[in-house]
Amino acid sequence: MTRVEVFDPPLCCSTGVCGPEVDPELPRFAGDLAWLSRSGVEVIRFNLAQQPEAFAGNPVVLDAMKSGDDVLPLLLVDGKISCRGRYPSRRELASWTGVDPSSGAGEALLPSLPPVADPDPEGGSRGRG
Repeated sequence: MTRVEVFDPPLCCSTGVCGPEVDPELPRFAGDLAWLSRSGVEVIRFNLAQQPEAFAGNPVVLDAMKSGDDVLPLLLVDGKISCRGRYPSRRELASWTGVDPSSGAGEALLPSLPPVADPDPEGGSRGRG
């Protein structure tokens, strides 16, 4: 099984898709990683702010980071650096892992959530109606 490890720069949470100013690349990339995982690829993601030991314990990552933090995000496929300093496209991920890029093409990038029920369907206190 192919293994993809993502070493993210310090993020507020495991995906970085929280807070008032979300980098649009982060939700796209999170969806692409979910797609890889559904395709049978082992995906592991590390956040420098929350898991510094994962960075310190990986000689490939330590060596890459000697040139500075601008190498993050760093993506390893089967222990070898495939991408540094940016989040790769789905097509690149597919190429590096041997996954058919058209598999799951009709799927949403992120799972859909059910709609939230309106707590006040009559609109009383919100001035509707």
